[in-house]
Amino acid sequence: MLDLTTIKAVSLDLDDTLWPVLPAIERAEKALDDWLGRYAPMTSALFTNAAARHEIREHVMRSRPELRSDLSAIRREAIRVALYRAGEDPRLAEPAFDIFFDVRNRVTLFGDVVQALEFLSSRFPLVALSNGNADIGRIGIGGYFRASINARQVGVGKPDPRIFHAAAGAVGVEPGQVLHVGDDAAADVLGALDSGMQTVWLNRADHLWVHARVPHETVTSLSELCDLFPE
Repeated sequence: MLDLTTIKAVSLDLDDTLWPVLPAIERAEKALDDWLGRYAPMTSALFTNAAARHEIREHVMRSRPELRSDLSAIRREAIRVALYRAGEDPRLAEPAFDIFFDVRNRVTLFGDVVQALEFLSSRFPLVALSNGNADIGRIGIGGYFRASINARQVGVGKPDPRIFHAAAGAVGVEPGQVLHVGDDAAADVLGALDSGMQTVWLNRADHLWVHARVPHETVTSLSELCDLFPE
């Protein structure tokens, strides 16, 4: 059970917690493919091969291990490698990535998000906590958050306790005073538990819980989350 009396801040996962991430990524990849088709057609043709695309990403991960927590840098470097292999200008990697990143941040929020952010931010400092590269400022919800922490900044991603501790530190509280909310059972819930936080599992898709340790609460929407707090 949650101990509401100890909560002084709330951290929130982003992808698949505040919006469905797959449609945004698919739209961004389509925009990137269209752009490459106009300005780097040989690279575009290379990227149509799923095996080649996967091999390039694996090559980047092996050759640039320092980028492992930076999804933007990994994708930018993969585009650069593809351009080089296709015999086209590697300098196009930057504008190509900009096209991808712009569309990647045109997400469609779940219907309960804005009202929940308004409710929660009026009561607690909020921290966005993500392994991904979404930009809450571009998305238009940055004003609800006191801080935004991601894996690139910290050098590790969830479920590593260091990123959760960085989120607590960003708003000047102890990990035990933070409630973390997210959709991923391992990365969000187990990671937060290992970090000494209270946790709420946001289970929008009615998944089964398969781990021995359990979240303090489970909800199916952010509206249910808000209902846990007294008015």
